[in-house]
Amino acid sequence: MEGTLLEVVEQALEVRPLSRTQALWVLSYPEERVVEMVTAVHEVRHKFFGDRVKLNALVNVKSGLCPEDCNYCSQSKISTAEIQKYPYLETDEVLERAAKAQKAGAKRLCLVASGRGPTQGEIGRFTETVREIKERYPELEICACLGLLKDGQAEELKGAGVYAYNHNLNTSESFYETICSTHTYEDRGRTVSGAKSSGLSPCSGALFGMGETDDDIVDVAFALRELRPDSVPINFLIPIPGTPLSDKTELTPQRCLKILALFRLVFPEVEVRIAGGREVHLRSLQPLGLLLANAIFVGDYLTTEGQAASKDLEMISDLGFVVESAEERTLPRERVGSVTLKDYSG
Repeated sequence: MEGTLLEVVEQALEVRPLSRTQALWVLSYPEERVVEMVTAVHEVRHKFFGDRVKLNALVNVKSGLCPEDCNYCSQSKISTAEIQKYPYLETDEVLERAAKAQKAGAKRLCLVASGRGPTQGEIGRFTETVREIKERYPELEICACLGLLKDGQAEELKGAGVYAYNHNLNTSESFYETICSTHTYEDRGRTVSGAKSSGLSPCSGALFGMGETDDDIVDVAFALRELRPDSVPINFLIPIPGTPLSDKTELTPQRCLKILALFRLVFPEVEVRIAGGREVHLRSLQPLGLLLANAIFVGDYLTTEGQAASKDLEMISDLGFVVESAEERTLPRERVGSVTLKDYSG
């Protein structure tokens, strides 16, 4: 193992922050040697998470009908993608999907609704559904992803039994205006900070393959480090016909693995989850992704199909890994080498 690779791995094992120069070096690692990097960085994943894999499942509780103009999203107002569009699902249907998620071994159920943010009426309907889920499946962690929250809404979600709140930064501050104009990067940061201060576990990550540079990737990784999320989902763009980014095909499996390696090094003791696009971009190298990340989604995504849950479970077993049980709690560890939380209060 060459000196710099050994150095960044040792720093992560000690939970000491990488420098910008080191982070850029990780992304520049030769693609033909990426397996060497994965093997080295796996030591970090193994130290903090052993052989466990946390499974997450997603339910799109409200689809389409969104007033935002996010270029990557098939549900946005500028998308012409042929997707299902519907208001909030009935509680019985969400309960049915929760049952399937639990049967597949999911520990966390992510309930996602399209839109800028929920109305007070939608919050009421959503919390009613959450209470029903928690009564029937108390061991499931509920993560809400409802967009920008108004004052008091995070507290309502917490009171209903929501465990975590997801709102991704998606990309760097300097690149953000390229992908969305109807809300700002600062709006997203404030939402994550507000959810965290209300007692919800913060879940925030990024989306790659939109034309961002290495500097953008490092910028968003370090911005997320300042926000201190408990879980970091890594999405790879699925270029959906009918969206402005439908022609973006720049990712390779090796590039995705280098991004995952960087995030494992930046977040050594934090849950790093491979989210949308892994089947499309990691392809046959999906098992290598799990040597870096300690969590994945099982089943389908928002408007695209995922790999069959049986295939995911087979992959986990073939790696010698085990599915994390509901009794095992992946509580955030006390951070070492702390950094300053950026003020997103406006």
